[in-house]
Amino acid sequence: MMKGRKRYPIGQQDFKTIRANNDYYVDKTEYVWRIVDSASQYYFLARPRRFGKSLFLSTLHYFFKGQRELFKGLFIDTTDWNWDEYPVLRLDLNTERYDEPGQLERVLNKIFDSWEKKYGIDKIYEGCSQRFSHIIETAHEKTGKKVIILVDEYDKPLVGNLNKNENFELYRSQLAALYSNFKSSAAHIRLVFLTGVSRFSTLSVFSDLNNIKDITFSNDFGDVCGITERELLDNFKEGIENLAKEEEIAYEDALTLLKSNYDGYRFAKKGSDIYNPWSVLNALDESKIGNYWNETGMPTLVAKMLKRVGADLENSFDTYCTEDNLKGLDLLSSDPTALLFQTGYLTIKNYSREAEMFHLGIPNREVRTGLFNILLPYYVKCKTGTANETVSGIVRNFIFGKPDEALKCMQAYFAGIDYKMRIDNENNFHNAFYLLMDLIGLKTETEHHTSDGSIDIKVQTHDYIYIIELKYDRSPADALRQIEDKKYGRHLHADSRKVFLIGVAFSSKTRCIEDWEIKRLEKV
Repeated sequence: MMKGRKRYPIGQQDFKTIRANNDYYVDKTEYVWRIVDSASQYYFLARPRRFGKSLFLSTLHYFFKGQRELFKGLFIDTTDWNWDEYPVLRLDLNTERYDEPGQLERVLNKIFDSWEKKYGIDKIYEGCSQRFSHIIETAHEKTGKKVIILVDEYDKPLVGNLNKNENFELYRSQLAALYSNFKSSAAHIRLVFLTGVSRFSTLSVFSDLNNIKDITFSNDFGDVCGITERELLDNFKEGIENLAKEEEIAYEDALTLLKSNYDGYRFAKKGSDIYNPWSVLNALDESKIGNYWNETGMPTLVAKMLKRVGADLENSFDTYCTEDNLKGLDLLSSDPTALLFQTGYLTIKNYSREAEMFHLGIPNREVRTGLFNILLPYYVKCKTGTANETVSGIVRNFIFGKPDEALKCMQAYFAGIDYKMRIDNENNFHNAFYLLMDLIGLKTETEHHTSDGSIDIKVQTHDYIYIIELKYDRSPADALRQIEDKKYGRHLHADSRKVFLIGVAFSSKTRCIEDWEIKRLEKV
């Protein structure tokens, strides 16, 4: 192997290249051993984008090619594996957008051409399914070893056409025919490992293979992708030190920054908290905290679905469901939970064995900031100004104890909403207000529960606390009266900070913040 300074393999998904270049690599080969030491023949793993699925498939690829030199010093090298070479067929479907018919066939035929050339197989069939079957059987016959089949993003043609029924059904039928070979050619196959975003039960890979092992929620494979805290500390001490130096903070504070921004994912009932590997590698490479994962994809599909079904955003981002609710992907459903989980905007926070329910929430600060910045224009789209300018004005005035000026910023923002995008119901108003308040970056709580009721919004700064009650087509006096009648500020009397009680009224006629009333809490 090459020696020298270790590099962060940003965007590198080839295991051989990473090892040959002496790049940073978190050893995941223990999970390779769990797979090969098992009697299972078929595996499926779902994870969000940029979480290392392709790299793990690449690791499996070189392992079954018998290239032991690449695994020196790793866990798998300590096992009694014989390191025989197997015929490996890797099917990467992540190379096209699949936005028109015919693209899948072109991708498959190109891949099949390379396999036939490699194993000296004559092309005797034109159809993709028959051609694939012939390759599997002949590769086994020629090498004397059963075939390894690795499928990267097996569902990419479907995910890209969720809103295009005709294309979706075309690609579904083509993939179903292709994957049916996993069962019909089982005698020639040693292992099938598929990765993707969702488990589409309508595909033959799941409907025909009743013995497929879905490790998406498995406790034994919860850490197979991503970086655990132990792995972060063991592998990236120098990078963390450089981040601390650049930020002029202590090593422990740099860890806290990494944790609050990139940790918080969990994929199993008993799984570890997982750091987003893409974001961590970028942050350590640049010695800078940034929104790296958000820059790799725009969740327009997520935003459109939330808007279409009229989702209550606050409840959507803090919810409960069963494991079965998270496996399918159906855009016609009024429940966005599965989509949010599979795309990485929700993750498992806890599991209740008694209720057999997962508690889901937003993983970390990076995801929350990126998601809300993209969602905001779907609820409030201004003709002038930007969300950043609005947020800056709100933050500044809340910090300096000027709630009236902060509300003026909000009023101007809502007043500038494009007519076609204007808020036309109470749910949209609460969603838009919730997004704005969450984006300001201060300590903001929504639906804060007290012994007397639930405060709509509670904002805290170093010197001030703001209790805000929202009313739709009612007066701000009604909102303020509810705060006082319910004694929402009673638990703050011992707090040294100044407390403002704010009633906000939103009008369905003007579709804007109509008025507000502000009162200082008199402490006793």
